[in-house]
Amino acid sequence: MRQIPLQGAVNLRDVGGYRTWTGGQVRQGLVYRSDALSKLTDADVTTVSGLGLTKVVDFRIPMELQYDGADRLPTGLSPTSRPVSDLGLYGTLVGAIGSGDPVVQEQMLGGGRAEAYMRDIYRTFVSSPENRAQFAATLREIADARQGPVLYHCTSGKDRTGWMSYVLLRALAVPEDTAERDYLASNTFRAAYDARVRAGLKQSGRMQNPDLLIPLQEVRQDYLDAATAQLEADYGGFYGYLTQGLSLDLRTLAKLQDRMVR
Repeated sequence: MRQIPLQGAVNLRDVGGYRTWTGGQVRQGLVYRSDALSKLTDADVTTVSGLGLTKVVDFRIPMELQYDGADRLPTGLSPTSRPVSDLGLYGTLVGAIGSGDPVVQEQMLGGGRAEAYMRDIYRTFVSSPENRAQFAATLREIADARQGPVLYHCTSGKDRTGWMSYVLLRALAVPEDTAERDYLASNTFRAAYDARVRAGLKQSGRMQNPDLLIPLQEVRQDYLDAATAQLEADYGGFYGYLTQGLSLDLRTLAKLQDRMVR
């Protein structure tokens, strides 16, 4: 798992390097996954420039862009906005924290509500036609041999980005448990930063119990399971999801293999 260390983002990784069922290996240097790139330092921009990216796909919704800012990218590179719905989670979070009221925060996020919210979001990655279209468009670009290296991201680089990476790896015949491990690794890369966010909210008095945020900050196997169960229910399995849900034909899937696996 190759992380690219930056000061303004903590979850930028190369998706390549994994072995496939077929004995191949996913090529490195072609696809990257990340959290938001809006807080990159000048040194970070130079590092990102060295990746040779020709495409940056931003899965964030307009409200996230409004609060967090647009990506800081090397000269000549503009992000492609491809919003994937978070079912209003970001707005809920801003409202809960902004209220400064521990009772309201507990009512909105406590008692398993945050976890349930996350599972619902993951189901819509599969069930929403609009969301499927965004993921499918990104996979088609990755499959295009004329395309240079691609990076996709959301805010934390763990849910929408995590699902995109899981789907890509599974489509490349990377074993399911390996794809799950890549997904769950966001917890390792984000842990220190997320803990600082919680400490800052407590210190500023905006949250008495910032641990309410942990289910929203973490990735969990049962969130991923909610999406894969939806996929089984709607399409009968992963191949059905690729061909029917994402409308990827066999030629595109073969191009994806040719480009990404050596």
